[in-house]
Amino acid sequence: MNIFKALIGEHWKESSSGQTFPSSNPFNQEVWASIPSLTKEDVAEAVEAAHLAFRDWKKTNGLERATLMHRLADLIEAEADHLARTETTDNGKLFKETKNQVLFSARNYRYFAGYADKLLGDFVPLDNREMIDYTVMEPIGPIALITAWNSPLSLLANKLAPALATGNTVVIKPSEQASISTLEFAKLAIQAGFPPGVINVVTGDGAAGDALIRHPLIAKVSFTGGSQTARLITKAVSDKLIPVTLELGGKSPNIIFADADLEEALTGAIAGIFGAAGQTCIAGSRLLVERSIVEVVKERLIQKAATIKLGDPFDPATDMGPVANKLQLEKIVSMIAEAKEEGAELLYGGEIAKDVGLHGYFIKPTIFFTERAELNIACEEVFGPVLTIIPFDNPEEALSIANHSPYGLAAGIWTRDIKKAHRVAAEIEAGNVWINTYRASAAGAPFGGTKQSGYGRERSWHALYEYTHIKNVMVNLSTKKRDPFSMQTK
Repeated sequence: MNIFKALIGEHWKESSSGQTFPSSNPFNQEVWASIPSLTKEDVAEAVEAAHLAFRDWKKTNGLERATLMHRLADLIEAEADHLARTETTDNGKLFKETKNQVLFSARNYRYFAGYADKLLGDFVPLDNREMIDYTVMEPIGPIALITAWNSPLSLLANKLAPALATGNTVVIKPSEQASISTLEFAKLAIQAGFPPGVINVVTGDGAAGDALIRHPLIAKVSFTGGSQTARLITKAVSDKLIPVTLELGGKSPNIIFADADLEEALTGAIAGIFGAAGQTCIAGSRLLVERSIVEVVKERLIQKAATIKLGDPFDPATDMGPVANKLQLEKIVSMIAEAKEEGAELLYGGEIAKDVGLHGYFIKPTIFFTERAELNIACEEVFGPVLTIIPFDNPEEALSIANHSPYGLAAGIWTRDIKKAHRVAAEIEAGNVWINTYRASAAGAPFGGTKQSGYGRERSWHALYEYTHIKNVMVNLSTKKRDPFSMQTK
């Protein structure tokens, strides 16, 4: 049993109540760690530590912040295997993927370190030549960063890197379903030399998260997770009128036109829904296929799904690991049962994998087909390895089906016709569109959704504006007397 503590200021602390909660390995269901369940008072202590540290951290010059961030990235890369193993043991994702995500998080810290000393304001030319005007980017203050269980360190880097680069302090609340890699990461932050209180980590269930976002000293919330929790967060902080960034779920359409490179498109379809066992917000869970090739696509996808190897996420031969926890498994099974009752045609899978040696939370890769795009399985996020194929007859119908969704996070387009690709991309309602690829990321590419998939952007220079206030400074150089009862407008 591994015993972990929360990071508050410069101290590793247990819960003041003495309460803990377990972490179980989703591959074998064995409890392997104990995590403190913090009280409201513990959380308040962490926020106060961040508030105190903000006084000096916001004045730390960009070069010093960048140096610390580069040092942190060095440590992440040096400890990539350990961090990835911790995360895989905690959430069941393939080790080869968690390691790739850990290294990508290091890239994000380096990317934003490059901006830490380049937070440029603007000189604003005015009509009145005797006035000068300029803007300054300023940090917001102590920020609550709340992450989901599917990719803890990668999701954290999306938030923490721009927050640190712009001079904010943070209190991190990882999901209670996967907290440990974040706690291990925090050890590296201390080793890198970040001042006490700049980075704090609190652990616990929703009560700890609620105490965090409601604390009067929290100046902003950045949340990745489900839309139901997002609604609770926005309601909880509405009285404080603080900014919120939301990176939520999706029901992303992956559109295959008849003129696509079919082999590439099928690979993209598999990656989009069965990569990470479908537990990604960008999962291409709606596969829209032009009718003339739909039978071929169905047949080929069934063949490919049958070759997907389920197993130990640390085994390089494994293609798909378990889902992260029992609650998620139960949700997936329930939605599969509902889809069958509603009349969706089950093409493959649709059941818990009970193969010898698979004692964890395994669900077989599942493929449905339906002409009815309004079915729940074709409308609501499953967050598991469940694909729904929907046929269409022309680009206009494909767009109609794709956009008839409350979500708008991602979309894929597969075609050799570059004009058609751009026309469809222009009309599709999504924050992220891939053309002839899927589930690809870059530190410099902005990420975020529209509609119920959230608002605000992570990664790229756009994220700098999510973690700063713009201050305008106007200076009068005139020696002329003015009328005190008339506003100067020139």
